[in-house]
This record gives sequence, structure tokens and C-alpha cells, in this order.
Amino acid sequence: MQDRQERISQIVVTAGQMRDIEERIFAAGMPVAALMEKVAGLITRRVQEVRGSRVGILVGPGHNGGDALVVARELYFCGYQVWIYSPFSQHKELTSQHLRYARSLGIPYYQELEQLPDCDFLIEGLFGFGLERPLTDAIALAINRLNEWHKPIFSIDLPAGLHTDTGEVLGTAIRAKHTFCLGLWKLAFLQDQSLDYIGKAELIDFDIPLADVQAVLGDAPSIKRITPAMALSTLPLPRPPVTHKYKEGHLLIICGSRRYAGGAILTGLGARASGVGMLSIAVPESLKPLLVSHLPEALVIGCPETETGAIAHLQLPEKTDLTSFSAIACGPGLTLDATPMVQEVIESDRPLILDADGLNILAQIGTIPTLQKREAPTVLTPHTGEFQRLFPDIADPKQDRVKAVREAVAETGAIVLLKGARTAIANSQDVLINPESTPALARGGSGDVLTGLIGGLLAETATRQISLHKIVATAAWWHSQAGILATQERTELGVDAFTLTQYLIKVIALHNNPLLSLFEE
Repeated sequence: MQDRQERISQIVVTAGQMRDIEERIFAAGMPVAALMEKVAGLITRRVQEVRGSRVGILVGPGHNGGDALVVARELYFCGYQVWIYSPFSQHKELTSQHLRYARSLGIPYYQELEQLPDCDFLIEGLFGFGLERPLTDAIALAINRLNEWHKPIFSIDLPAGLHTDTGEVLGTAIRAKHTFCLGLWKLAFLQDQSLDYIGKAELIDFDIPLADVQAVLGDAPSIKRITPAMALSTLPLPRPPVTHKYKEGHLLIICGSRRYAGGAILTGLGARASGVGMLSIAVPESLKPLLVSHLPEALVIGCPETETGAIAHLQLPEKTDLTSFSAIACGPGLTLDATPMVQEVIESDRPLILDADGLNILAQIGTIPTLQKREAPTVLTPHTGEFQRLFPDIADPKQDRVKAVREAVAETGAIVLLKGARTAIANSQDVLINPESTPALARGGSGDVLTGLIGGLLAETATRQISLHKIVATAAWWHSQAGILATQERTELGVDAFTLTQYLIKVIALHNNPLLSLFEE
């Protein structure tokens, strides 16, 4: 059972895939009415935990409206004051039957929103998944009015007005406090542009057979949510009882300039938290004392500087070259004056993480032709602005994150981590999306911390048979969990990037049995 729940919690589907899965269920003999009763029963139990007894039910013409009507009936039998609002003159047959029965029970029914009495909260079942056309006219006006009431709205499956796949607002949309996603996670729940409308998201698992999911999606779904179990399985823990520092990876970080010294420190602190065995940090010579004071365990390499204080070229220790390292992280705080050095690093045969000015330099020298020549693994970690500079001719990441990262991977062969409220990590096979984060991470320097963390994990696992794609996803998950943990103690305003590095360790240290009991879903 636990294995099934874990697999279900990872799967993400499009509207078309969900339709195909449901069609298989119904074709196998599951009555639509029985499934509606089951779903509505699960929702009713959750709604009964909500404070208040005066409930407005918003009913659409399809089966989503039918789900809402069954919830209305069950709440009525539990003693709630229930009122039904439906602006539609026609309903699907099953929904119409439920409406007729609700009215026979004496549950008030209104077709004009102004007639709906004052409610403690609203349950919304207007459209569900699959909407593709913009909402206009009377229904759009009604949704806008509902949003203006500022009453808690609990949406069934998906807030009315959102595109199921892209999360785009189709004219207007319900702003839900809480959304019950039915059966399987829909892609809209993992698109940044939908998050202001979804509120808190919860999966209502109504026991879809995995065989039906597999028949539609294949053995390996191409879009997955990163779950705690997935992330923890990739961490290089526990370590073998007999090991040494070089077996635990050697990371080279190339970062910083006289103008942006902090980026080097934060990247180094992120790498420190990863537990990497050896950490070398190449910075302009003038920054060496500063880095040593913050990271005394690291080997800090002072490099010749340009007149502006950027790294002019790498000057590694004697008998050392780029092949001496398990992985390289390059970019934070460099400035564009470090372009020749970045070109040198890109030409190496080491696994490479590029961030910040490393990405800006890559964009200037030509992202796609440069990376197409590179044979070693490359990880790009752009935010949306950097992504658009790297890939000006690719889909807009603000409109469809999954499509954007897939196209970028297809053009370059790199692993692409697109930062955001729902960070997406893609390789040539699939897309992993981090389903949970915090706006507390929207502060300067938090991305530098992530770069160091990715680099450290990549170096540690370089000799192990672990997917690089999953390692990057684990780092993104760990980074966001540290931010979430920090907000619980310091609020969203108190999580600066330096503080974030301290919570990376706390995420692991909360339990003596590290990790496993802490992140059970």
C-alpha cells in the first residue's frame, strides 16, 4: 500500500491523459455514479474539518458539478445549512439527477448569485479539469463577484477558469483557499502562474488502479513530482564505514569578484552543507583571505585578477588541473569580465554546473552551439530571466515551464533546472518538479547556495550509479525544505541566504535517525 501511495504521489498528468485513464476505469465497469459518490464522500470528510456550518455550493453543468451536489447532500444530512448556486440551465444527466434530489430534500437552489445567502465558506464545482476556452459573460462576472466576497473557497479538482496543463487563467478564475485534486496530480498544480488561484493543494486518492495509469503513461511517467522518499533515496547516506575525503568527492567552485564577494561565500557554504569530501574554491587573489575566514576547511585558490577584480584565468595548484576534480560549479559573482576563464571551463571534461554569470557568459558566446560540442554532463540553473537570455527562441517559461525546459534540453543535451515557485528539472527522459517551496527564498544569494549544494552532491556521487538528473532534483528539494523550515522559526522575512545555509544542516539534524521519519508524507 505504501509503495502504491508513493507512486501515485509522484505522478503528474495532463488533461488528455486523465481523460484516457478515466475512460479505462469506466470501460472496465466502474459506474460513474459510484465513483462520484466515493469522491464526494472523501471530500465531505475533509470539509467537515473546516470551521463553519453555512455552506454555499457552486455547481457547474458537468460531473464536477455532480461531485459538488453529492457533497451538498451529505453536508445537509450532517446538519449543515446548505445553499446551491448554479447559473446553468442545462446539466449532464447524472448531475441533473443529483440536483433534482437535492431540491426534493428542500435544499435551496439559486440561479442568481445575488440570491445566495451569506456563507461561512463555498465549495466550488463549476468545471473541474479540461477547460480550454476563456470564460466570458455571465459566468466570468459571477466568478469575479465570488472572488470579491473574500470567502474561503474550496475547489473540487481545479479552480474554475484554469487551464489544466499550463495553469493559464482563461479570462478569469476562482481564487481558491484550498483545492482538492482528484485521483492524480494535474500539471496545472505545478505551474507557477496557477499558484495564486489554487491555494493549498491536496490530492484526493480514489484508488485508481496503477495498471490503468501505466497503460496510458507507460512504465515511466515523463512528468513527476519530487517526493521526500524520492529525494532521500538519492542522498549519499549512509556513508560506508571505511572511506576518506577523496572518496566523498572533490568539488571545485569558481566564483566571486571584487565587486561580488558574497556570491563566493554563499556558494561555498552551500557546498559545505552537502557533506562533500573536499572543497576547493577559486577566487580572485584579493578575496582569498575573506574566503579562508568563512570556510577554513576549504582549499582556497587565489587567481590572477583583471583590473575590475574578476578572475583573469585559473591558476590551479601545482600538479593539479581540471581533471583533478569530481565536478565543477561555476558562475556566482564572476562578472562578464571572466568570459575567457568560463570558456576554458566549458571546454573541460568534468561535470559542470553553470549559474549566474556563468549562464550570462554562456548566452553571450552562444548557448546551443557551445553545449552541443560539450561531451561531459552539464547542469544549467537559470531563473526565468536567465533562461530567456539563454534560449530566446524557445517557449516562454512563464507560460509553460515544462514545455520550456523540455525544449531547452532537446537543443542542448544539458540538464536544465528552471528556478521558480515550482522548480522544474529536466533531462532527455523526463521532468521532475519540486511541488513545495516558500517565497522566503526570493532573496539575493539563495540561488548561489543552491549552486553549491548541487555541486557538492554531484561531486559526492560522481563515482556512484545514481542519476545526475535525480541528484539535481534532490538538491532543489533539500534547498526548498531548508527555506520552509527556516520560515517556521523566523517567518518569511527572516530567511536571508546566509541563514538558509544554516538550515540546510538542520533539515538533516532534526532527528537522530536522519531524514526518514522527518519527511513522511
